[in-house]
Amino acid sequence: MKKHKRDSLPRAHNRGYLAGLNGRSKDTCPHSSGDNRQEWLGGWREGRADSWNGMHGVSAIHRMRT
Repeated sequence: MKKHKRDSLPRAHNRGYLAGLNGRSKDTCPHSSGDNRQEWLGGWREGRADSWNGMHGVSAIHRMRT
């Protein structure tokens, strides 16, 4: 059975979300340009907002994209 590659945009968003949730700087984005960078930064912004609103751990994980 063949393995399908995961779609990179939701993955970038989720990783950015986790980075924002953990308080990391947006300068740590691993993507230099393109759609993946925009998705990562969008996830980072959501993660930072959730962190500021007191969502941590399991209460924040449910907000990640699947």
